[in-house]
Amino acid sequence: MQIEIYFSRRLGAGLFGGEGFILQKITGPGKAFMAIPGDIIERSLAAGEKQLFDPGHIAMFEPSVDYDINMVKGLKNVIFAGEGLFLATLTGPGKVWLETMPIANLAAKIRRYIPKKGKTGYQVDLKTKRVR
Repeated sequence: MQIEIYFSRRLGAGLFGGEGFILQKITGPGKAFMAIPGDIIERSLAAGEKQLFDPGHIAMFEPSVDYDINMVKGLKNVIFAGEGLFLATLTGPGKVWLETMPIANLAAKIRRYIPKKGKTGYQVDLKTKRVR
């Protein structure tokens, strides 16, 4: 088994894909163990089938799958969708593995429960019993 650096040749994927131009490529016989946070959702794309995903949720994809990044269209979508400005377009054939909780999303979810120290120290809201 071999681990290589793979350079994305598409400008959009490189600049806005979250991981830049550099991806990891694993080839050859053997077993590879991946540390992927959250649950894994496996999708099989038919030849020519296109699906859009949040780039942060793409864990792995087969080399036969085409990967590109596109800007979300429509001002309302950009402002209210909550997905950011860019989505990944994956085109089959091949398998795609998605992660339900990328580490950045997990950190953001946990961050709101971490108490912040203010000028007067930590405070407890007696109604909600949360530290603030």
